[in-house]
Amino acid sequence: MGELGNTVGVILCGGEGKRLRPLTYYFQKAMIPIGTQQKPLLEYIVRLMKYHGIRDIVMLVGYKGQQIVNYFNKGERYGVSISYVWDDPNYGGNGGALYNAYLKGVLDNAENVLIYYGDILSDINLADMIKFHEEKNFTSTLALSPNYRVAVGVAELEGDRVTKLVEKPFLGKPVTIGVLVVRRRALDYLSEIAENKKDIDIMGDLIGMFLQRNLRVGGYITSSFWFDLGTTEAYEKLEPAEVDQRFSFLFQE
Repeated sequence: MGELGNTVGVILCGGEGKRLRPLTYYFQKAMIPIGTQQKPLLEYIVRLMKYHGIRDIVMLVGYKGQQIVNYFNKGERYGVSISYVWDDPNYGGNGGALYNAYLKGVLDNAENVLIYYGDILSDINLADMIKFHEEKNFTSTLALSPNYRVAVGVAELEGDRVTKLVEKPFLGKPVTIGVLVVRRRALDYLSEIAENKKDIDIMGDLIGMFLQRNLRVGGYITSSFWFDLGTTEAYEKLEPAEVDQRFSFLFQE
């Protein structure tokens, strides 16, 4: 797994989590407790990275970031090395947070940067994804799920008459799940984006520029479990027993 040794894991965990209020008046959104053991979501992400051989982790922190620092410290308890980059108000959005880390030099020694959104719970095989990214020589690789259901009913029409109604069907196209790999050298493009925008979005702006410039962007299709915990409605639906069952492999010493 030589390619993993030169991969830095970057976790986006600086946002205010407005869609998770009122919980996020008290918790950083990545620190919301899940499973019967009530461990923070962020611990599952750290353990997943460690499980797949990524031991150099950078957390991009801002809102209530001290909760994260106090809990994880330097990562010794998990067998990883964790460093922190605090958000700079001059650089907005998740892309701005990434650009700030890039400017600070904490990613300089990496060949690849694995970016993981801090409100996503998944058991994705990160090692396999990075291997795919390396073998195909992509500039960036996006984790994609083919199993996304539309959250509403979909109607089929003939003229103005409804002929069929399908409740929450599968979308039929792969969707991004908040996990991606980017070549460290390709983050240079953030400098160009930052000249024109203060608020930068990783998917919309950075990946958008890659596609615009005809750089090779890969799609890693995975049927792995993934769950977006970005809203209170989603958080209430997540069953603690299911979390325990699916993620027990991360807690076996």
